[in-house]
Amino acid sequence: MKKVAFHTLGCKLNFSETSTIARLFEEQGYLKVDFKEPSDVYVINTCSVTANADKECKLIVKSALSISPDAYIVVVGCYAQLKPEEIANIEGVDLVLGASEKFKLLNYLNDLTKKTKAEIYSCEIEEAIFFVDSYSFGDRTRVFLKVQDGCDYNCSFCTIPLARGSSRSDTIKNAVNNVNIVAKKGIKEIVLTGVNLGDFGNSKKLEDRSKKTEASTAKKETFFDLLKELDKVEGIERFRISSIEPNLLKDEIIDFVSQSKRFVPHFHIPLQSGSNKMLKAMRRRYLRELYSERVAKIKSVMPHCCIGVDVIVGFPGETEDDFLDTYNFLNELNISYLHVFTYSERDNTDAIHMKEVVPINIRKKRNKMLRILSAKKLRHFYEQHLGQTRPVLFEADKTQTFMHGFTDNYIKVKTPFNASLINQLREVTLEKIVEDGTVMAELLVAELVS
Repeated sequence: MKKVAFHTLGCKLNFSETSTIARLFEEQGYLKVDFKEPSDVYVINTCSVTANADKECKLIVKSALSISPDAYIVVVGCYAQLKPEEIANIEGVDLVLGASEKFKLLNYLNDLTKKTKAEIYSCEIEEAIFFVDSYSFGDRTRVFLKVQDGCDYNCSFCTIPLARGSSRSDTIKNAVNNVNIVAKKGIKEIVLTGVNLGDFGNSKKLEDRSKKTEASTAKKETFFDLLKELDKVEGIERFRISSIEPNLLKDEIIDFVSQSKRFVPHFHIPLQSGSNKMLKAMRRRYLRELYSERVAKIKSVMPHCCIGVDVIVGFPGETEDDFLDTYNFLNELNISYLHVFTYSERDNTDAIHMKEVVPINIRKKRNKMLRILSAKKLRHFYEQHLGQTRPVLFEADKTQTFMHGFTDNYIKVKTPFNASLINQLREVTLEKIVEDGTVMAELLVAELVS
């Protein structure tokens, strides 16, 4: 039995796609092993957001070959679509597959003999017009379900539309079918993922290319329609929305989540900057006033809701005043945590040609300031809930000293290890914040949460 190992970089969407590719291998008789084990084939799923994609990919290839020098090395993903020749020149790489080819990987593995020069099978990104559904099993507890791919937005800093193509989606019928499959495996939580999740059902660019397609004549499905149908599926206790643009987070979605028994009170909403000047330079589709309105709306119906924020520091033209605008805006905003990204130049984006480049040392300083602010925000959010009782979905822990889990509103808790609690939804009392930043929880004697 041939062995295959996988390494995934980047987002939840990549993890869901890696799992789908892994299942294709297993259907063909391959044994999936850990990436640190000897293997016949290593598949590396890359990311274009990573600042040092080239360096990172080289290190991973080198690591695989140090374990199995004769292994066949395949590189797929966003970086593979954007810079296939660059990857092909990495010593030891045998096959590079672009956006339209990665799910056909097994068609290219008739011969696992090492190549003197990597083979490239790619496409013009305009040809990536089909949707491939995917879901990942990160553990026994949670699944990442891909329901949307690609993006029609043209933010000045972003390469994702070049790597993944135009916006396209699964059908609600097929998404519900996948949820039913996942539910039968005993999974309790599903995280909905996509490139631009709130754009689900909107494939205007693709429809314009083929006016006669069934998709263009059928009633257009929306993200809100998807949520309503998924909420009816029995067997899944929790649905979590991974990330949604503020301009696509409508009142009807917020109100629906506030009343749903399955969709949890947790939103991750990209901001990128608290300066309207910078938002315009980034070509975002909103101003900070809209963002404030979305946060206020959420908190008005779900005061306990966790709100995460993406923010970029050091974008070209960002002055100290612009950064302080962002800092003060976030400091006053009723949010729970930040994901802070330091701007890094990307080929084939408009931002790379912008003047007034922010020095690297200043970018790093601003990043650190926002990470400190994030830690303060998170602690404050946790403190607000101490003494409360909330449902927690418990996960396995390799140390078997403590076990961890997340409340519905994304507070990370810990409690003494008890194997019988793994993948169980239980009520706990949130007692105190401990040294590692998690919340120590006391398990209630009550029965499992239904």
